[in-house]
Amino acid sequence: MSHFSDEDGKLAVRAAREAIESIITGGQPPGIKLPDKFEEKGGVFVTIKTFPAEELRGCIGYPEPLFSLREAIPDSAVSAATRDPRFPPLFEQELPNIVVEVSLLTPPEEMKYDNQDELLKQVRIGEDGLIVESGYARGLLLPQVPVEWDWDSKTFLEHTCLKAGLPIDAWKSPKTKFYRFQAEIFSEKNPKGDIVRKSLSDQDGCGNRG
Repeated sequence: MSHFSDEDGKLAVRAAREAIESIITGGQPPGIKLPDKFEEKGGVFVTIKTFPAEELRGCIGYPEPLFSLREAIPDSAVSAATRDPRFPPLFEQELPNIVVEVSLLTPPEEMKYDNQDELLKQVRIGEDGLIVESGYARGLLLPQVPVEWDWDSKTFLEHTCLKAGLPIDAWKSPKTKFYRFQAEIFSEKNPKGDIVRKSLSDQDGCGNRG
């Protein structure tokens, strides 16, 4: 069952868009007031894509519920626009040609398994995002990523390891831990346009770089 209504999702995306435009233009701080529900702590990622090409332009967030969503959404939006190390900061002239997407995450759940086959069977493509952890290395891929790239479970595990800077086969090591989470995803259909709940079947997400 969805935890957030479609109206909640619309407000989250508008708040992210306002935070982006405010930091880029030096204008008024965001004025969107999120409902009390957003006082709860939650994981969130904000994704910025070009329009209409839908190329990734920034994607940053919090995988774990460390801050209230009321804080985490605008902070993630600003980071995606200005601090993603893969891209230069967003330019003001780009604002009319981007779409903003917000992924609201469930708390990560550690996956328990005794062997590689059990791990492969537990990976649910089209439902779960993955976090990998080994020593100080940590990486995350959102649940929309394997759908976009048409990956199977093994490929999803491999790319999550690569995202953490680990060897591609690190998922086979008993020292490697995996966590899974789910996401409710809301996105502008076009710049500043209608905001819709997106199913994983029509996702672009952060790609294999997110």
